[in-house]
Amino acid sequence: MALRGVQVLEIPGLAPGPVCGMILSNFGAKVIRVDKLPSDATVGFDSVDHGKFSMSVDMKNPRGIEIIKHLTKTCDIFLDPYRPGVMENLGLGPADLQKNNQRLIYARLSGFGQTGPLAQKAGHDINFLSISGTLSNLQWEGKPPNPPLNILGDFGGGAFTCALGIILALYERHTSGKGQIVDCSMTRGAAYLSSWIFRTQNTYLWSEPTGKNFLDGGCYFYNIYKTKDGKWMAVGSLEEKFYLQLLEGLNISVDDLPYLSDNEIGKEMLTKRFLEETQDYWIKVFSNLDACVTPVLTQEEAASYEHNKSQNSFQRSADGCLIPHPEPNLSRTPGNSGCYLHPPKCGEHTYTILKESGFNKDEIKQLQSEKIIYIEEKGQAKL
Repeated sequence: MALRGVQVLEIPGLAPGPVCGMILSNFGAKVIRVDKLPSDATVGFDSVDHGKFSMSVDMKNPRGIEIIKHLTKTCDIFLDPYRPGVMENLGLGPADLQKNNQRLIYARLSGFGQTGPLAQKAGHDINFLSISGTLSNLQWEGKPPNPPLNILGDFGGGAFTCALGIILALYERHTSGKGQIVDCSMTRGAAYLSSWIFRTQNTYLWSEPTGKNFLDGGCYFYNIYKTKDGKWMAVGSLEEKFYLQLLEGLNISVDDLPYLSDNEIGKEMLTKRFLEETQDYWIKVFSNLDACVTPVLTQEEAASYEHNKSQNSFQRSADGCLIPHPEPNLSRTPGNSGCYLHPPKCGEHTYTILKESGFNKDEIKQLQSEKIIYIEEKGQAKL
């Protein structure tokens, strides 16, 4: 795979950090999750950790910190998901680690970035979106902004943007031979994802108040309509050629509803027409037309949708969970979701990782007896 041979130390945090590690793992990197001891660890989500490795270390103990420092001497990426200063206080900041490994890429994934008045404040996706200028665009006329799950800030502006930064730093390292710090702010990342919106704000696309424009729910031929069976259809017939196909599918005469008709009249006519038939009916109708009209599907429905099935877009894990195929699809070195692998148990690979990094059996046994490390015995040879 594309990142084969790349080794990552991931300090677990909330979802964005593990998802960033997931992306790297999906494309071939060896991602080692540095877990706390079981007694200190809180119950978390390991749903994105298929294919990762787990080493359990007491990060409150100086000897545990020394173990992590030792591992960073030969790894490529260190993934820090905490607020500024947390890793420095542990002796694991960029200056601490890069002095022993100039090739180390130190990735810092935080909500508000490393500097500024909010750098030390807590926050979640909704907060990052709110001050990025993005959330204010996600509203219908007369209603408050609607947070879009935690996709844009945590994952789009955070995990994926951080992964991009890491890959850029890896590429640059081929030339310079040096690592660098990747500072990824979910707030800045969300704004950057919205670059097109920012750069077109003075065009006709956004000339009306929020909720009354072409792309934010104010256009009757770029909207969502309920069907007879309580499901939904997404209409994106912006261009006139697609609009004419839309009317053909709905059996509405263009004379009755010309392109760019009054929005309220158009919305009323389309609402009434879509409610007359089921979603399956409309799927069949528009499968024979090029109108930019598609069904709104649940996750399960998306997995069984003919187009998605033809591309193997989803896989199913051993516990039955749907997992999207890694994207983009590389022709020679495609990604692998690792869905057939189980998420690692805390400390499952501690012994193997330490052995491979130069610790002998007696040293590992001593660290275990002093509770500096934790080894999940199941699946590993007992010491």
